[in-house]
Formats: sequence, structure tokens, C-alpha cells
Amino acid sequence: MHAKRADILTYRASLGQSLRVLSSKRRAQLLVRLNEEGRASVNALARDLGVTPSTIRRDLARLSVDGALVRTYGGAAAGTAVPGRDTADPRLWAKRAIGAAAASLVEDGQTIAISSGTTALELARRLVDRRLTVITNALDVVGVLLDRSGIELVVLGGVVRPSMHSMLGHLPELALRELRADALFMGIGALSAQHGLMNDAIPEILTDRALRRASRACVVLADSSKLGAVAPAYVFGIEEVDTLVTDADADAGQVAAFETRGVRVILAATPERSTSST
Repeated sequence: MHAKRADILTYRASLGQSLRVLSSKRRAQLLVRLNEEGRASVNALARDLGVTPSTIRRDLARLSVDGALVRTYGGAAAGTAVPGRDTADPRLWAKRAIGAAAASLVEDGQTIAISSGTTALELARRLVDRRLTVITNALDVVGVLLDRSGIELVVLGGVVRPSMHSMLGHLPELALRELRADALFMGIGALSAQHGLMNDAIPEILTDRALRRASRACVVLADSSKLGAVAPAYVFGIEEVDTLVTDADADAGQVAAFETRGVRVILAATPERSTSST
């Protein structure tokens, strides 16, 4: 009896090891395919690798969290490049640190809104195993959180902005009149204590404002290169911001200026630095 049970346990261990090897090989093949073609759909990858679309989605989610690829709506893109662009993001290390720090602010059971942007996307990648309701106008965030068992996903719809994959216009604004969130986690192109929040894209303004109106609190995710910068499109004033999460390279004078205006500043930990917060 004991020998039979030992044989069963050995078989299960061997099977588990075999499945892990198969999964590892499949993910390696998946990355090779993406590196060759740049991007691919879930259905195409499932067909070519001989597995189900749900298996491919799980593989993409795992590789996305590991930073090996970028999830897109209905598929994935190779490497750590910003979707729709050809070059890798030189500030990716900072954005990943900010995403991890911001994720620690999110409590299970909350309803949160996530805007478009590469830093906000890094937050989404760290929420895949959480229990949340997520409201978003970002197709890349949808791609990361789609089919996650603990995530109730509310997609706002609208006209898609190329390259950034955000959904804009009157449709998301109308939807947001019916929705409320505990907090908005918002990427931004530029911000300062004096001039507030700014973006390069004027069409983003009204949707960003609607997201803010629907949310009890606002957490801005911005790497240190954005602090003190100026962009043409004014979004809203710094008085609308509760918390700023940035990286440890942030200028001390800029940090002090935000704190003087009542903004809590969190410096995200990086491999080279420890976390500071106020």
C-alpha cells in the first residue's frame, strides 16, 4: 500500500515537472515568435503553438508581469517597447518601481480607475492576482487584466487614440457619469506644483477630467523626468492630487514644492535605492 502511494506521488511529481517544462518551452517559443514578427494575436499564437486561447492568455499574463512582453488588446507585442513605438523605454526601470509602489496602495475589494499611459500600465501588471473592480479607458490595461478571475473589468469605450491605445470622446465621459471609484491612478505627461497636471495630447483632457470627477481620490504616477516639466494641454490643478508616486531620482526641491501644496509624495524603491515617503 505504501509502495503504491509512493509510486502515485512520484508519478504526480514527474507529471508536474513535465508540465512545467512544456510551459517553459511554449513560452520560449511564444517569445521567439513575437521577436520575429513584433506582435501577434492570441488566436494566431494559439493556432501556431497548438494550444487553447485561454492557455495563451495565461502565458501572456505571466510573461507580461515578468516584463518580457507588452500586452495589447487581443494579443501581445515584443519586448518592453511602448506599444505602437519602435524604441524601448529608457525610463522603464523607474516606471516599474512606481507601479510596484502604487500597487501597495490598492486594497482588495476596492473600485479603482486606471488611466492610459505606460506608468499606469506598470501598475496594472501588478494587480493581475488581486480582487478589484477596475474602470479604465486604456486598451493596454484591458489586455493585462482581461480574464483575471478576481478582476471585475469596466471598459469605458470611445474613439481609440493610435499608439497610446486610450479611448476618448463623449462616450467615456457619459459612462463616467454613472460610475464611482475609490481612487484614480493616473499617468501624466508633465506636472508641477505651480502649473498642475499637463499632457501632450489635447484630446485626452476631457476624459482625464471625467475620470477625476468620478473618483474620491487621485494618485498620480509620474517618473522624476516629468516633475517640473511643462506640456501644452492643461488637465487640472495640483489641488486635485492627493498622492504622487515617483522614483528616487526626484529633485528634492520639486518634492518639497508638492508637499507644500498638500500632496503626499512617495519615492518608489529601486534596486539601487530604498523607499522614502512622507
